[in-house]
Amino acid sequence: MSPTVKARDARRDRWSDHRARRRREFVDAALRVLEAQGPDLPMDAVAAEAGVTKPVLYRYFQDKSALVDALGERGSEILLDRLLPAIQAGCPALSRVRDAVGAYFAVIDEHPNLYWLLAREGKAGSGPDSIQQNKEHIATALTSVLGDYLRAYGLDSGGAEPWAYGMTGLVQSTGEWWLQRRSMSRATVVDYVTQIIWAAITGTLREVGIAVNPDEPFPETRPPLHAVAPTDARLAPG
Repeated sequence: MSPTVKARDARRDRWSDHRARRRREFVDAALRVLEAQGPDLPMDAVAAEAGVTKPVLYRYFQDKSALVDALGERGSEILLDRLLPAIQAGCPALSRVRDAVGAYFAVIDEHPNLYWLLAREGKAGSGPDSIQQNKEHIATALTSVLGDYLRAYGLDSGGAEPWAYGMTGLVQSTGEWWLQRRSMSRATVVDYVTQIIWAAITGTLREVGIAVNPDEPFPETRPPLHAVAPTDARLAPG
């Protein structure tokens, strides 16, 4: 490669890095505007918060929809970085459910105006539906986890996917209700949702004679199973 080509490539890389950094800074500014002013996101306010004029802002985002798309990507990063480790953690079973539910509610509580902006834009069909995309990511991860545990218990894992989507929909719908109403504390609604999911898990397993110990992790390998009556289920690890 000639020195001229190398120099041109280096300039292009520096410009790409600069552009990516500036876009991140503008997204940060947009998040601050959302927090302070609500979900309408006026572009002049974003420009002012970033310390630039609107024409400069539009060099990096061709229109408001492009900025909203970038905010959707940032929102997904925030949510999945918090939620996926909780879903995949190896802590006691009930704590694992509560931590995952709590992670979701913490993110929407900390960024409510971002949630409403993305929900509104998704329903309007003006760009990628970040809320739906996040639901798909979460349900896919949860399907894998549930499938592993159903197999570990020697059960049919075919129900893992509908279970995963059902749980994800429950958490998302209840989260949206809670953001609108705020009729109870975050800790209380997290506890209610946790208990609903826990009852579904333990009730299903109890039907086949398995009782889950909430203070132990779910099993990593198939545990020894015993045929027991649902009314006399003995505790199995996890």
